[in-house]
Amino acid sequence: MLEMRPDCERCGADLPAQQPGAFICSFECTFCSPCADALDERCPNCGGELMDRPSRAEKHHAKHPPGTLRKYLAAKGG
Repeated sequence: MLEMRPDCERCGADLPAQQPGAFICSFECTFCSPCADALDERCPNCGGELMDRPSRAEKHHAKHPPGTLRKYLAAKGG
């Protein structure tokens, strides 16, 4: 099951699990659309292809909650 990380790890933009617009690699590194475009759809961490992340219907959040750890803040030491 996808972790559904809540933010772009390059710019910190919010990426809600129930909305489209997030891009992930096979390791679930997560980026917003503008950052994925700027990265030429290649993950800067592993070099893998960035693909559209599927959305998760909000009705499933209680049983399968999206991730809450913000990678952007963690990467910046926050």
